[in-house]
Amino acid sequence: MIDDVPATAWEQGLEELFLRIGHRFPRIEPRRRMRDYVRGLLGPVGRKNSWQLAEFVGHSTPDGLQHLLAKSRWDPDEIRDDVQAYVAEHLGIDDGVLIIDDTGFVKKGITSAGVQRQYSGTAGRTENCQISVFAAYATTRGHALVDRELYLPKSWTDDAERCRAARIPQQRGFATKNDLARAMVLRAQAGPLPFTWVTADAAYGQDSRFRRFLEDTGLSYVVAVPKSQQVHGPRIDYLIGQAPAEAWQRLTCGDGAKGPRLYDWAAARLPAVWEFDGDEPTRQRWMLARRNIAKPDEIAYFLASAPLHATVADLALIAGCRWKIEECFQSAKNECGLDQYEVRRYISWYRHITLAMLAHAFLAVTAAQEREKGELETTRPTSWTSPQPRSAACWQLRTDALLHGQSTR
Repeated sequence: MIDDVPATAWEQGLEELFLRIGHRFPRIEPRRRMRDYVRGLLGPVGRKNSWQLAEFVGHSTPDGLQHLLAKSRWDPDEIRDDVQAYVAEHLGIDDGVLIIDDTGFVKKGITSAGVQRQYSGTAGRTENCQISVFAAYATTRGHALVDRELYLPKSWTDDAERCRAARIPQQRGFATKNDLARAMVLRAQAGPLPFTWVTADAAYGQDSRFRRFLEDTGLSYVVAVPKSQQVHGPRIDYLIGQAPAEAWQRLTCGDGAKGPRLYDWAAARLPAVWEFDGDEPTRQRWMLARRNIAKPDEIAYFLASAPLHATVADLALIAGCRWKIEECFQSAKNECGLDQYEVRRYISWYRHITLAMLAHAFLAVTAAQEREKGELETTRPTSWTSPQPRSAACWQLRTDALLHGQSTR
């Protein structure tokens, strides 16, 4: 809970949110249980499973809250859409950023939907866990989780009996994490969230089909790639290694807990992008690198496709937005019990995760409102591209591999 928010303002904001989504629960019992469940997720509960949530909200047993997740009639996708509308209304600006990433939920046993031994970036090792792909929305006003999909490995989708036991719909077949990411981007585009940028880590950025998909949908992006990423032939680390010393410039990629996060950046333009049958380029492709000031050997690499007017400073800020989904994961797990569920079935997972996202969105909006009370609107940045000089330049890349075929139609 946000300590400096008056209880009356907190309760009023939460009641408005409940009224906003109440029609998704036609019967009064699940509607009341939903309210109790979200209040419990926002409350000072040690571990936010059904037993402890029930005790916190005054239920004699967890049966009602468990029924809400397992058997009540309500669609978590409708609540997801309400979360997106709520976030768009309170945090949305035109050049918002959609951030794609996945996180792991360590689980015991073999019956929880999608669980198996697999690599979890959250744990940093192979664990018995569930993996889910999330989308977060970020602007200068705030950031929150806005979509989620549970990854089902082939060990699940190839086993019809196992899927039946976990109540996984028959139409849910195997989809890669990148497939799930593309579906979420399309949903966000069709919804109320205003955004023009997408960013993601190297697991998604190294996929050329994902990058082309973003371009085909008219979105700009800055995505991380591994150092072995080929750029029209040569590896990106080889090409960045050609940058002269004066090509590196110190730029911020956003504010951290101790102020602006400063790195040294180098960038080069790649062949431009034309619309089909167009006579003029519509977007510029880039490659860029971020170097740790204190540890110069630590270099991260990115590919980008951006409006023609975008600068290296702009791209650095968008790249820095990727950390905001990590902040979302941390706060949603610590404050809203995102990872503290004890459900096994597919639908129950979606219901818990979606209600945790709802609680997290409420925290994000409440925090943004409190910040803005003490700041004049004219002093707040309304765009990612405003905080630093527009003169940030790039160096002219000269390689035969890139000079062959300057245009991509």
